[in-house]
Amino acid sequence: MNREYGSWSFPRVTVAAAHVSPIYFNIEKTLEKIESYVIQAARQGAALVAFGESFLPGFPVWNLVLSPLDQHELFQRLYETSVEVPSNITEEVARIARENNIYISIGITERSKHSVGTLWNSNLVFDNKGNLKRNHRKLVPTFAEKLTWANGDGSGLEVLETTALGRVGTLICGENTNTLARFSLIAQGEQVHISTYPPCWPTSRNSHSNYSLEEAIRIRAAAHAFEGKLFNIVASCCKDPSLVQLISEYDPSVRSVLESAPPSVSMIVGPQGETLGQPLSTKEGLVVAEIDLSQGIFWKKIHDISGGYNRFDVFHLSVNFSSLQPFYHEKSFPSHVQSPPPRGHSYEENNKEEEMKEL
Repeated sequence: MNREYGSWSFPRVTVAAAHVSPIYFNIEKTLEKIESYVIQAARQGAALVAFGESFLPGFPVWNLVLSPLDQHELFQRLYETSVEVPSNITEEVARIARENNIYISIGITERSKHSVGTLWNSNLVFDNKGNLKRNHRKLVPTFAEKLTWANGDGSGLEVLETTALGRVGTLICGENTNTLARFSLIAQGEQVHISTYPPCWPTSRNSHSNYSLEEAIRIRAAAHAFEGKLFNIVASCCKDPSLVQLISEYDPSVRSVLESAPPSVSMIVGPQGETLGQPLSTKEGLVVAEIDLSQGIFWKKIHDISGGYNRFDVFHLSVNFSSLQPFYHEKSFPSHVQSPPPRGHSYEENNKEEEMKEL
């Protein structure tokens, strides 16, 4: 069922979060697993299925527990199995989406085309025709993740406007704590939010000092859903014994740290901050729920921080949606422009400013 009012779409639709583990560094086997869960989601009537953070080729948990000096081989393996966009790997995900008539959101480690030393923590969204619609690169890698990933940019922060799912936005892990990033999506009328997380995120050798990752995710998911009066699909990787074994081979002393690290959780949260469906934490599976985007109308009437319940004469947010590059080819600029436009401005805006100066 779908209701449309002007530029707005309010479908009642089934969505799914895949709480599963990848087969680390094995793209072929992981793609097979992706297809298996996509087929399951489609059979349950889901219009979208989301997979966790850096699902291809696997989240680098070793960043958090191994010495930087002991991570070189793992970085090499991650680089060799990382994903270029576009590539035959993204084409395979596109095929799976197309053949199952379903939207797919999936986390990847993206390999730069400009440098052999640069990787990004990215999230891709494919539509049900297999078209790649969004590639969001995590703005700032969190804590030890900087040992693997570079800073992203704002090119993936524009919400995706769809008929099947309304307006869709994505943020990766700790970005869901970034108030400005979250508001930039809410301010664009986001109706469905996808947030992705790793299988675990140990912060201490002392298990009693680790915060509950599940509770931290629940707080963030509910806060964003409540503030934006939207639906939040949380997709996390599932912690798998093979991951513990993989990292422990490089340092046996971290095995207990990994085994005791609180696991992640996948869930779906509604506009009141309520949990929908059955969350999953320690077992693989699909979290499935029906969502009705028209519910946002009532709750926005009461508390709309992107409209009547804000003061845009007091607060102002500017977002740079451009894709940042290490160099810009001069032929891509108008003849009178010698450098890229200032952040937050377009060439059209710059030209208008120049015209005003001439007048």
